[in-house]
Amino acid sequence: MRYFFCGLACALACLGYAEDSSGFIDNGVTAHRGNSGEFPENTMPAFESALALGADWIELDIYLSKDGQVVVCHDTDTARMGDKKLSVTNSTFAELLTVDVATGFRTRKKLSVEQCPPLRMPLLEDVIKLVMRQNRTRLSLQPKDECVEAAFKIIRRLKAERWIGFNDGNLRKMRQVKSLDRKVPVFWDRPAQIDTAKDIQIALQSGFESMVVRDLGLTKDMVERIHKAGLEPGVWTVNSEAGLQRFLDMGVRRIYTDYPELLLRLKQEQRGR
Repeated sequence: MRYFFCGLACALACLGYAEDSSGFIDNGVTAHRGNSGEFPENTMPAFESALALGADWIELDIYLSKDGQVVVCHDTDTARMGDKKLSVTNSTFAELLTVDVATGFRTRKKLSVEQCPPLRMPLLEDVIKLVMRQNRTRLSLQPKDECVEAAFKIIRRLKAERWIGFNDGNLRKMRQVKSLDRKVPVFWDRPAQIDTAKDIQIALQSGFESMVVRDLGLTKDMVERIHKAGLEPGVWTVNSEAGLQRFLDMGVRRIYTDYPELLLRLKQEQRGR
């Protein structure tokens, strides 16, 4: 399936979505591994769907393959989502292409091959090129191994800087991002239990734009303290309607979710109250 973006800007404007100073959408909806509740995670259809829905950021995970390709995958191996188990970092991209990465989704959803056709692991470069076809949604890259510099080489070659951000809980990696380009946004992922004051200080000193706390630990007080410090408060990863509504009512600015369409609807309803 392929989604076309002509008319998307008008559709989003009709929904009342704000834009930031560069013209990108600014609605606080991060599509976690793409629209991964409806399509196999970290695949082109999941990313295409998230673009068509109008999430302002799409989160994805990256590794370096054995032959130095930056590939899009969350796990260290392909067992959970694929029809065979291969180590991502110890396999070449050609070997990884032999895996049907839609298998796990198809099995969990009890779909046929006709309903959920085989899919292959994408390269980061291909996803960036997809996103660069439009000017509304950006990509947040989560480096699962030591691939920050390799990702930047691709970003710079494609001149894709304005479409890119990074997220992860690893402070060293996120500081590495800022050392390579201070303008690239960083969403610092935090666990449930944190020292809020200390982490706010670290985030500010590091030049990060956002602190995204795991859903099990985020409180209204933390949200207010993060916001007061001039950072964007966020939460990961929330998939139930009740959970999404709870964090919206709490004033959370950014929510990572596998169901961006549901979150967009809830946000629209909230604006209409």
